[in-house]
Amino acid sequence: MAASMDQRVNVPIDDPNADTEWNDILRKHKIIPEKPPSPTPLIEEAIIEGRRLAHENRLEGKDLDELDELEDLEDENFLQKYRQQRVQELASLSKQALHGTVYPISKPDYSREVTDASQTGPVLVNLVSSLGTNVESRVLSELWRTAAREYGEIKFCEIKGDMAIEGYPDKNCPTILVYNKGDIVKQIVTLMTLGGARIGMAQISNLLLEIGAIQDNDIRVIKMRRNAEDEEDEKRDKGGIRSSKKMTVEDDDEDWD
Repeated sequence: MAASMDQRVNVPIDDPNADTEWNDILRKHKIIPEKPPSPTPLIEEAIIEGRRLAHENRLEGKDLDELDELEDLEDENFLQKYRQQRVQELASLSKQALHGTVYPISKPDYSREVTDASQTGPVLVNLVSSLGTNVESRVLSELWRTAAREYGEIKFCEIKGDMAIEGYPDKNCPTILVYNKGDIVKQIVTLMTLGGARIGMAQISNLLLEIGAIQDNDIRVIKMRRNAEDEEDEKRDKGGIRSSKKMTVEDDDEDWD
C-alpha cells in the first residue's frame, strides 16, 4: 500500500506586517493575524498630552519672587492662585519646622535623642570621621547642615563614629543611619553609592523620599528637580556652543589646506 502523502501546503510569508495584496489575502483567510495598529497616533497623543500638562504646571516649583517676575507674562488670576498655594505651603512647612539644625550628640544622649525621638518621625544620624583628612565625611557634614535647614521638620544628628560604636573603623565614615519607630531602617556606609565626594542635595533629598520623610509633591523637591533640569539644559547649550565653535575652527583649517 502506498504511503499517504502530506497534503499540507507551505504558504510563503516574507513579512507578516507588510502592506501587500498577498498579506491581505492571508489575513482574510486568518492564515496570519491582523496587522497591529500603528503606534504613531498613540505617541502623538502622548506628546500632545505631555505638552498640555507641562503648560498647565509651568509654575510648579516657583517661589514667590519668581512668580512676581512673571506678572507681565502670565494671567493675574492664574498667578494669584499659585501665590496663595505657595503661602500656604510655606506656612505649613514653617509650622512643622521643629528642628532646623544638626544636633551634635554624645553616646549617653543617643538613646533619648535618636532611638526614642524616632518614635515620632525619622531621625537621620551621621557617623563622622575623627580624622580631618576624610574628605567624604567633611562633605556630608556640610550637606547635613544644609539639609537640616531645608528640611526643618526632620531631625538630623551627628556623632563621631568611634564614639557611637567602640572601635568603629574610620574607613567606614561617613555612615548614615536612618531610624524610624525605634529601629534602624536604613544604613549607608561611606558615600560610594551616593556619588562619593560629589554628592549633592539631590542625593540627600532622594534619600528622604526613599524613607518616606518627605513626599514626591513637596515644593522643595519640585524646585530642586527643576533647578537640576535647568542646569542640565544650560550644560547642553554650552556644550553645543563649544562644539559649534570647534567645528568652525576645523572648517577654517580645511579652507587653508
